[in-house]
Order: sequence, then structure tokens, then C-alpha cells
Amino acid sequence: MNALTTVRLLLPELILLITGFVVVGVDLLRRRNDEGRSAAFIAVVGLLLAALAALALGLSGTAEIAAFTMAVDAYALFFKAATAIGIALVVIASVGYMAGRSRYLGEYYALLVFAALAISLAVSATNLVLVYLGIEFLSITSYVLAGYLREDKRSEEAAVKYFLYGATAGAVMLYGISLLYGATGSVDLVAVDQALQASGSSWLLGIVAIILLLVGFGFKASLVPFHQWAPDTYDGAPTPITAFLSTASKAAGFAVAGRVLITALPDFIDAWTALLAVLSMLTMSVGNLIALRQTSVKRMLAYSSIAHAGYILLGLAAIGVQEPFNGVNGLLIYIFAYLFTNVGAFMVVQAIEQHSGSNDLQAFAGLIKRSPGLALMMTLFLLSLAGIPPTAGFIGKFYVFAATVQQNLLVLAAVAVINAVIAAAYYLNVVRYMFFIETEEEKPVAIKPSLNAVLLINTVMVLVIGIVAQPFIAWASESVNMVIAAGF
Repeated sequence: MNALTTVRLLLPELILLITGFVVVGVDLLRRRNDEGRSAAFIAVVGLLLAALAALALGLSGTAEIAAFTMAVDAYALFFKAATAIGIALVVIASVGYMAGRSRYLGEYYALLVFAALAISLAVSATNLVLVYLGIEFLSITSYVLAGYLREDKRSEEAAVKYFLYGATAGAVMLYGISLLYGATGSVDLVAVDQALQASGSSWLLGIVAIILLLVGFGFKASLVPFHQWAPDTYDGAPTPITAFLSTASKAAGFAVAGRVLITALPDFIDAWTALLAVLSMLTMSVGNLIALRQTSVKRMLAYSSIAHAGYILLGLAAIGVQEPFNGVNGLLIYIFAYLFTNVGAFMVVQAIEQHSGSNDLQAFAGLIKRSPGLALMMTLFLLSLAGIPPTAGFIGKFYVFAATVQQNLLVLAAVAVINAVIAAAYYLNVVRYMFFIETEEEKPVAIKPSLNAVLLINTVMVLVIGIVAQPFIAWASESVNMVIAAGF
């Protein structure tokens, strides 16, 4: 493979790398009254260019290994494009939120770009060492971003808790990688699979390695019981960063878990699907039951995010080769729909927070009279989170639930349906406050132009994915066919 071909295959990563350094450089030269807008603009342009490069490679049908360790295939390119778009929305929403809160805005936007780069590296990794480095790179940027409001004790607490849990989970995952290397003599995913098949006596070691690896993946995806960091971190972090952690960062955990389990450990499918089914039920149930008791909407959405990790996990637990629901395509559809839905919901919380200084339920009371547009958008996002048609969330839930039923995992499907009903109760409680609870507050909620743009984009995408779903379904299905075929 010549250098030009390698550059073409790694174009999304190269764009993000260059963008990150340009953002830092521009910030050093910015005017004092700029408030980071120039850096944010460059970051958004770079992220969107990286997304377009990933989409272009995906449309060309590219499926190659670059630099010996990175798979440039439809599966990786799907996550690269989706997460770059999601992080671009977070950057836009941050412009109004971060202005005046920090003097170091260039570094803030650069870290978001580098987080996108870390995700791109992790989702393409075909080498266990690169998997670890990609996840740790993402974790380090996330720790700093979670604690970026240096004068806010809750933000500092969020970062410290995230770091402590992350360091422990990373060490456990690295031990799992060392076990696989010790047993197979390789860290390449395909070579690990071949060596395990050839040995025929590594069943127990493989199970232990899977459990240890799932600690690292489960931490990043906030699966129970590796979720303890998530509520406090989501609640204390800057709201745009909470949106990032609950969507793009979470997607990376699922993407890496899918590739490693399918490519390196297909012979252990019965063991890891059973384990994932148990984790899915625990995650859905714990997240939803605790969310029912929350009076803070931001904290409620944090626990809701944990519950949604359980729904997304249904895709891997119900993996198969049957069409049209092979499980992993449901996982991809769900993640893409959830990205716009959850970012939108957190952006409404951000608007209320900036207006009233609170994100409690009472701050949403009477919102339909004060800011009807904002109330209607929040209602749409909550209905999508509940999985009610014709929203994007319905399409995501339909595909993962259908895959579960198709694989005859009826107990798992029943638990998922019960949890969906529980979730609808606390989502609709927020709607009740917005429409039916009176308040003395009459001042309309002022929404900054950048935040308004993000809200409109998310609103449109939630409806488009829900109503015109076929192109997105086809994109997701095509993105997983090669990975499924290679693993099984």
C-alpha cells in the first residue's frame, strides 16, 4: 500500500488531527472579545469535513486495513461520521454556554476535536493495543472536559470520579488484553481468533478475558454495574459535555465491543451473548427505576442514558445472521437515532439552566406558555426517548426489540418492554410539568442563536429518521454486513 492510499484511507483522522492543532493555534492569536468563536468555527468545519470524508469512503465501498492496525470499513466509517456530527453539534451548543465561564476556550474546542480523533482510532482498531490506546485517549480528553469549569466544585468532583473509575476500568481491561496476548502470542484481532481456535483448550481463559474486557467497554458505555461514575459526572459536567459523554463517547464503547467480540472471540458467542443479556437487563432496570425518583431533569436524563445503554446492548446480545434484524444493525440505528434525541434533550435542559439557574422539574413548569417552541421540542425529544412513533427513537427500539424476539430471547424482550413502559412514566412526567403545572414565572426563555440552531437540527433529524427511515436503515445494515460475515 503506497503512501497516497494510506493518506486517503486515514483522511478523517488526518483532518481531525490538523483541525485540533489549528484550533489551538488560532486561539492563541484570537482577540480578547472573540470568546472562542473563531476556534469553535474551525472545530465545527473540521469535524464536518471529517464526517464527509468518512461518508465518502463509505459510499466508495472501501474495506481495507490501513497502517497494519486500522480497519477502514463501513462499520468504522459509520461511527466516525455519526460521532463527528454529534460532536460538531456539541461544539455549536458550547459557544453560548462556555462564553464567560472559562478563559481557555481554544483548548476546550481542541479537546472535543481530539475526542473525535480518539473515537475514530478506537472504532477502526484491529489491534488490541490500539483498542486500549484509543479508549484511553478518549478517556483522558473526557476527564479534562468533565472538569473544565474550574471554579465549579461539582464539575471538579465530576472529573475526579470519572478519572478514578476510568483508571480502574482501564487497568482491568488491560489485564484482559494481556491474558489474550499470553494465550495467543498476538494482539491482532483475527490472529487472536485463529490462535484460540487452534489451541482448543483456552475456553476458561477466554471467558475470563471477555469479562475483563467488558469492564473497560462497560465503563465507557455506562453499563451496570460499571455505571457508578455516570450520574454524578453527567450532573456535574458542563451540560454540552454531558451530551457528548452520553452519546458520542458511549457509542465508542459499543463500537469497540462489537468489533472485538465479533472478530476476536466469535467461538465464545454463546458465553458473551448470555453475559450481555444479563448486563442489558440489569442496566435497563437500574437506570429506569432510579430515574423514576429524580427531581432534577438533568440527573433524570443521566439515569435515562444508563437505561438506554441497556437497550442498545440488546443489539449485541441478540446478534445473528438472520435478516432483516441481525442485532448489530439495530445497535447502529439506535445509536444514530439516540445521538440526535439525547443531544436535543440535554440542549433544552441547557436552555432552562441558563435561564433559571436550575434544572429541577419545577423550572420546566408552565413552559408551554412561556416558550411554546422549546416545550414542543422537549416533548418531541422525550417521546423519542420513550420510543413512540413517528420519532427516531421508535425506529431504534423497534430494530433492537425485533432482533431480540427473532433470536427467541423472549425473557429479555419482555424485560425490555416493561422497562420501556417504566421509562415512559418519567418522560411524560416532564411533559406534565411543561403543559399542566402552573408557575408564577412568566418571562420567556431566551435561547442563544447557536443553541437554537442545534435544537432545530436535532428536531428535524428526530422527525426525518422517524418518518423517512429507510435510507438510515439501509446505511446501518450495509455497515455491519461485512463485520458479521467476517466473524461468523
